[in-house]
Amino acid sequence: MVPVFLGTHTPKLDEKGRFFLPAKFRDDLGEGLVMTRGQDRCLAIYPMATFVAMTQQVASAPTTVKQVRDFQRMLAASASDEVPDKQGRVNIPPALRAYAGLESQIVVVGAINRVEVWNPQTWEDYSTAQEEAFAELNEDIFPIA
Repeated sequence: MVPVFLGTHTPKLDEKGRFFLPAKFRDDLGEGLVMTRGQDRCLAIYPMATFVAMTQQVASAPTTVKQVRDFQRMLAASASDEVPDKQGRVNIPPALRAYAGLESQIVVVGAINRVEVWNPQTWEDYSTAQEEAFAELNEDIFPIA
């Protein structure tokens, strides 16, 4: 079964840049995960199998297309494979913490096929801006037949 990640959580980063995965995500991410830059200045965390499937799709795209090369580089260069420790803590490498502007407070969001990690203010600004568009997006993505 393909994991589905849901909900919003607010763990804290410790002094070593680690956070506790929400308990409901641990079974699906406990064997290993890949953390990389996400869009909108967040981090994206994928189960290893999901990331491998995604990279196979990305690898099959023609590298003669500049946008493909750019995407492949940005995705892979910032990616970090991690395994949560026995307590369910995951390390966020310094470069990824800097990219997402993460300090002690973070927001962890289930985003269907991935988990996202956000700076709280960035998440607040993003979710507020998207609230009005959400209903319209529903109509665009799932048109009435």
